[in-house]
Amino acid sequence: MMENGVVGDEEQNQTAINGGVCSKNDVASNSAVSHSSSDRPVRVYADGIYDLFHFGHARSLEQAKKLIPNTYLLVGCCNDETTHKFKGKTVMNAAERYESLRHCKWVDEVIPDAPWVIDQEFLDKHQIDYVAHDSLPYADASGAANDVYEFVKAVGRFKETKRTDGISTSDIIMRIVKDYNQYVMRNLDRGYTRKELNLSYVKA
Repeated sequence: MMENGVVGDEEQNQTAINGGVCSKNDVASNSAVSHSSSDRPVRVYADGIYDLFHFGHARSLEQAKKLIPNTYLLVGCCNDETTHKFKGKTVMNAAERYESLRHCKWVDEVIPDAPWVIDQEFLDKHQIDYVAHDSLPYADASGAANDVYEFVKAVGRFKETKRTDGISTSDIIMRIVKDYNQYVMRNLDRGYTRKELNLSYVKA
């Protein structure tokens, strides 16, 4: 979730195709996933860290929302303590990451302090029907499982989404680090002090 301007629907579709993520047509075709008829919305859960929320995050949530008709999308986001322990330092704090998600139109409900590994108790508590994420195995740094989604895959409640190539939080941070001096000068020109930027006179 880019900053250079608004992109039209057709250009978004072509970018998605070129970038390796499913297009809007692909998302629509995924909605054919069968589910028993019921007046109750299908409760789909997606989770993540969502640091520096970008369009790759938004596209994955769009896919999760459109996997099944009449979906109520719950999005879990890990707190700072859990994230820093198992994944590393974030740019945004937990409150900022939660708030970013609340402003994504695909999200119906944000679940703060989400668990690192999903279990049956969590599924029951939030009445979750399916969990949506890309299908790559995510090693569980907590040591509870080989894959953080191992349990939901085993019980048949996992639905696959596709990643967007060419955009990630790490990629955005890499761009800033690569052009560090330019961004330092940019912020100095905008009135930030050396102290605020944690700069010594030698660095500048």
